Amino acid sequence: MTVLTCPPPLVEPSRYEFVFDTRVRLRCAVQVTRIAFSVDLNPGKYDMLVEQARRLGRVRALAWRQYGSIAGVGVRDRAIRDQWMESGDAQRFGVLANAWKETVRDAVADIAASRESAKVRVRRAIWARTRDESERKRLYTALRFDHWTSDRWLSRQMRKHWRRGRSRTSNQIVVRSDQFRTFALSEGGNVWLAVPGLERRKLVKIPLNTTVAPTGTLRLILRDGLVEVHYQIDAADMKSSQRPCGNDPIGVDKGYTEVLTDSDGVRHGTDLGDLLTVRSDQLRSTNARRAKLFSIAERAEARGDRVKAARIRTNNLGTVKRRRQGDRWQAQVRTVTFEAVHRVVDKAAMVVAEDLTKTFTSRKRLGQNTNRRLAGWTKGLTAEALNAVSGRRGSAVRLVNAAYTSQVIPGTDALGIRKGDRLHCTECGAVWKADHAGAVNVLRRLGDADIALWTPHWRVKQILQERTDRRRSRLPDQDSSIEPLCQCGERNIQKLRNERTNGSRQE
Repeated sequence: MTVLTCPPPLVEPSRYEFVFDTRVRLRCAVQVTRIAFSVDLNPGKYDMLVEQARRLGRVRALAWRQYGSIAGVGVRDRAIRDQWMESGDAQRFGVLANAWKETVRDAVADIAASRESAKVRVRRAIWARTRDESERKRLYTALRFDHWTSDRWLSRQMRKHWRRGRSRTSNQIVVRSDQFRTFALSEGGNVWLAVPGLERRKLVKIPLNTTVAPTGTLRLILRDGLVEVHYQIDAADMKSSQRPCGNDPIGVDKGYTEVLTDSDGVRHGTDLGDLLTVRSDQLRSTNARRAKLFSIAERAEARGDRVKAARIRTNNLGTVKRRRQGDRWQAQVRTVTFEAVHRVVDKAAMVVAEDLTKTFTSRKRLGQNTNRRLAGWTKGLTAEALNAVSGRRGSAVRLVNAAYTSQVIPGTDALGIRKGDRLHCTECGAVWKADHAGAVNVLRRLGDADIALWTPHWRVKQILQERTDRRRSRLPDQDSSIEPLCQCGERNIQKLRNERTNGSRQE
């Protein structure tokens, strides 16, 4: 078997040519979230914060219930605040004014974010509805500026994709930047955070596990007896943001066993597959044992032995340890993913990636274990890391259509035969690593004028077959192998064969 390791030259450069200027470096103003944790917090203080968060949870739920649908389009948090103060609803909240006002502002921002996420699917529907550019522009404009309520078709699409939301969050407190203070008991010691409580001028002092004082608006999240203090800092102040990016355009293919494979054939983040597989198998065995314990507790309660049922639910069916294990695993996955993306950006001024936001189904039955493992694929985290790292370090990210990128022979438009992680060329018999071939095709598709980002997969296949048929028709003899259709490169194949032969002789 011959495995190609070098990308072939691109064919038909006039069609796939794209302009790239490495002199321009734009760094986006990006903020990242940091989390500090409480240390040895007094149980009485924690109970006070829990009660405050519970009351603010009712405020958040009220905002979602009244303005989480079409009634909240175009309504700002100040209008809601003034209305509740005028009607007297604010007097029943039982918390300080600044606390519930910040909660309302946060709830309105969440509602707007959910509405914007629904607009992504509506934009696809607009593209499929009409080919008239003026009509598309009118619909896009109405959707962007929230004028879709006056258009019947847009209103139906938004009601279809944007369902009324509900909030059950009752463990968060949003603190404005001028409503808290920080101090340290000794020079260079850990920071203490003082936040407003339920009574005016009585602050709740929280010891933190960091020497860096939080800044800006804070979000306190109460979990398992701990207080998580979430705050944002400017990404430009981070050491990783000072690292320069590369100078070349690089195509990447997102994978399961590794985070990314670039168009040079280098795999980044090879520990990802083991993390995902081990976690998936561990959850399978743990959930099976928990289901058995849950069944025993139900049978004990049915027999009237409520003491045993309560003991099992308290000591064996808790979620504290399970949540901590999940948080630790997520931290490991994020570390592997961001380190891999940083290595790609080290040599890339522009990263060309496949757009995997659209869901797809396979006709093949892969089995329960494979489906369960693929369900934990962190492609969303990889997309987040690409955008965050590239924005901080001054590189660009371009998304292209992902259809058939791992099934096309690099340098051509001909479909190969995919077998596992290998891609077999039907013309010369060469074997590509599917991830490497996908990365090369992703980079090549950036300059493809015929295949746009939202082109349906069936149309992409038609375009590829039409191009292949046109090239075949130019051959003097369609059964001749003198001028092969592929551009895999006989010199590379022969070189690899000679190396393999020499290696076997040396053995």
